Amino acid sequence: MSSAIIDIDNLNIKNILEHAHIGVIIHRADTSVVYANPAAIKLLNLSYDQLIGKDAYDPQWAFVDENGLPLEHNSYPVNQVLNSKQRIENKTIGLIDHTSKDIAWFMVNAYMEGHEGAKNCFIVVTFSDITERVKPFSAEDILENAQDIIIVTEADNIDYPEGPKIVYVNRAFEKLTGYTKDEVIGESPRILQGSLTDKEARKSIYQALRKKQSVSQTLLNYDKCGRPYWIDMNIIPLKNNSGQVTHFAAIERDISQIKFHQEQLANRNNDLKALKANLEKRVRERTLSLQQAKTQLESMAYFDPLTQLPNRRFFSIHLSKLIAAAKRRKEMIALGLIDIDNFKSVNDTFGHNAGDEILKKVAEIISDLFRHEDAICRYGGEEFAFSIMISQKDQAEQACDRLIQAIRDKQYQLEETNLTITASIGVFTTLAENIDNEHELFRNADSLMYKAKQDGKNRYYID
Repeated sequence: MSSAIIDIDNLNIKNILEHAHIGVIIHRADTSVVYANPAAIKLLNLSYDQLIGKDAYDPQWAFVDENGLPLEHNSYPVNQVLNSKQRIENKTIGLIDHTSKDIAWFMVNAYMEGHEGAKNCFIVVTFSDITERVKPFSAEDILENAQDIIIVTEADNIDYPEGPKIVYVNRAFEKLTGYTKDEVIGESPRILQGSLTDKEARKSIYQALRKKQSVSQTLLNYDKCGRPYWIDMNIIPLKNNSGQVTHFAAIERDISQIKFHQEQLANRNNDLKALKANLEKRVRERTLSLQQAKTQLESMAYFDPLTQLPNRRFFSIHLSKLIAAAKRRKEMIALGLIDIDNFKSVNDTFGHNAGDEILKKVAEIISDLFRHEDAICRYGGEEFAFSIMISQKDQAEQACDRLIQAIRDKQYQLEETNLTITASIGVFTTLAENIDNEHELFRNADSLMYKAKQDGKNRYYID
């Protein structure tokens, strides 16, 4: 450093700083670094060139607070001194090492030298390594190995659709939901909610978050594949050293089994009450209970019993989630309807059992050709449906080419006859953001499939 910047040579201080065991960094008023002693360079695991000239907003800095949560720029020591005009004494701050992802912990002091706005105004930051004292164990290891699901979100924007944004999830979250950390960081927890998630519960959570208050709720969520599950959640606000709420932490527990047993217990209690009544009333109430249980089981069934493919209800839930994901990513949705050609003649000639075998074989082909994240189902009768997220229309064409070819190339052994089956497909594609009504997708796809039937079958049309 030259004496024009800061005259430490004349004060005979530079030699002391160069041999000091504590780190010393000097910033200009614009937060750019003009001096760093060797101890600072070593403690921060950076080179001289990586430090000098860099300001507090440089992306290389990754500071965290005592709870291990990202530190806002205004809470960086140099900015805190500039904003408050007050000294900082013995503040604990963590720095994430980009090379190893480990956190080094420092005890930091900072003060302003000179007057703000003057050319000789500097902010002096000193720090010492307290990692061994602060972190005798890894808090991250505790969070990662916890049995409960833990989600941390930002608190500054909770409004739909951007917020609140997820900044951390643990392994228990990944195991339960099927989503990886990379898939959900930056997303909103709303990706786990669906059409049957209780609106009043969601409203209660939203109001608590707006007031920066704790809240507890039992909520129905859906995993990556659309499977529903119940959670008991507690959301707590996390504050920085200034007392400001910067994040929310949601601690959740899967209570699906508990909910199931509660429902079973409630049903059993109803049965016991019914036993106290006369025979006619007991039979009537028991019959009603069985009808209700049957209706409930039917409504909970998500798979077609013949083909083992998802049914239309499961498909509708998966399609809604697929559309929501495509809207976030500015992608397109392709929805296709598949109809087996001349299926009635197969049933009339070989019987319905043979027809069922054809349906199962076609279902296997569809299941093999589409990805786990795509939506497929037996739509009804000899019709099947699929929906995929695409960036270009030719991706839908490639999928249809493979599907048409695979169905046509398959040899179906019926009695002593080798039978060849073909299918007609109609596919409608559109930007997800243009979808207001899912029924419109089906109507357009059905129209295209009907056109393929009229034009000779064994083909597909895409619009």
